[in-house]
Formats: sequence, structure tokens, C-alpha cells
Amino acid sequence: MSEQTHAGWPGAIYAITLFVEDLEAARAFYAEVFQLPVVFADEASAVFRFGDTLVNLLRATQAPEAVAPIAVAPPDVGVRSVFTLEVDDVDAACERLQARGAEILAGPVDRPWGIRAAIFRDPGGHAWEIAKG
Repeated sequence: MSEQTHAGWPGAIYAITLFVEDLEAARAFYAEVFQLPVVFADEASAVFRFGDTLVNLLRATQAPEAVAPIAVAPPDVGVRSVFTLEVDDVDAACERLQARGAEILAGPVDRPWGIRAAIFRDPGGHAWEIAKG
């Protein structure tokens, strides 16, 4: 590996793939709640751009092929990650998200480590946090 290649690794996260049971509901949620256009879609997926990162919503039935030999966990086993979006005003962002159909599950709350945050989930059960440091 060249020094130039190594110096740039790891770079920014290019894409995140989230497995969803109901692609249509997830696609509608992301379009409405995040106010983002779909940048790619087919019968198995819908992709949205968050800044420089692509978020790919993939039908859970297609997931085993994508991650084999790793097993795909069902959505009811609990949350194992949280995606955090920085906002200027958490309380105002919560109001906008609720108006767009998101259910705020926790917060807004001031965390001991110095941020104000709130949590909501998408239709696939993935946890999203909005935060201001």
C-alpha cells in the first residue's frame, strides 16, 4: 500500500446500508422526515444523500446476499447503532420532525457530556439522533 493511499485511510463514510422490511414506508419516511430526494431507486432499494454520505435502504429480503456469511438480525432484537445528525436547535428540529411524522422517543435532553439531543426511529427500527454540542 502506498504512503499516499494509507495516509487517506480511513476517509469519510461513503455509504451506509440499512435493512428495511417495508421499503415503501421507509422511502416515504426518509423523503418526508428528512426532506431529501431519492438519488437512486430500484425494486430492492432507495438511496438518499446525507451530505457526502449515501444512505441505502435495502429490502431485508435482499440483505442475506449482501452480507453473507454474516446473519441478518430481525428488527425486533433491539437497536445496535445510532446515527447522529447535527442541528442548530434540537427543540426546533424536534418540532419539525414531529410535524413531518417522526415520533420523538427520547428528549430533547441535556446529556452529561455536553450536548442536547433527541432520538427517533425510522420505520425499519433504526435509531436517529439529532444533537447540538
